[in-house]
Amino acid sequence: MRLIDTRGQMSGVVDLDSALDSARRQGMDLVEISPNATPPVCKIMDFGKYRYEEQKRLKEMKKKQKKVDTKEIKLSPRIAIGDYNVKLGRAKEFINAGNKVRVSLYFRGREITHDEVGYEVIRRFKKDMEEVAAVEVEPRFEGRQIFMILVPEGSAPQS
Repeated sequence: MRLIDTRGQMSGVVDLDSALDSARRQGMDLVEISPNATPPVCKIMDFGKYRYEEQKRLKEMKKKQKKVDTKEIKLSPRIAIGDYNVKLGRAKEFINAGNKVRVSLYFRGREITHDEVGYEVIRRFKKDMEEVAAVEVEPRFEGRQIFMILVPEGSAPQS
């Protein structure tokens, strides 16, 4: 195996027993870095310290990630203008906070026979949101509802 010492210097190709003996004399561990290489590469290091540093690095990376939530706005084909404006304002708040917004328009009872009214409400919502949000999923009919997904303007998928 190819051996790397504690300073990161290549010690050359040695057999397993001498590599283990060298690691024990230094009070360190022998860690296999690249098992698929020919010959395999091993490094003399303190494995506990290595695991601690790795966990610390992963925790730091996780802290820097931004979790994107999906918020939902529910509409109706017969929504009043005041209610519409409130829902529009909430959707803009969600988008400005960096969240995705799922806009759902539910049909109750016989409302489904006039799906063009629902599509008109969804199109109006999409048009009113286009300055702050981009459409990730175009409006589509699914069961008794029409839905679309909006994302903040900068994170829209390029087509």
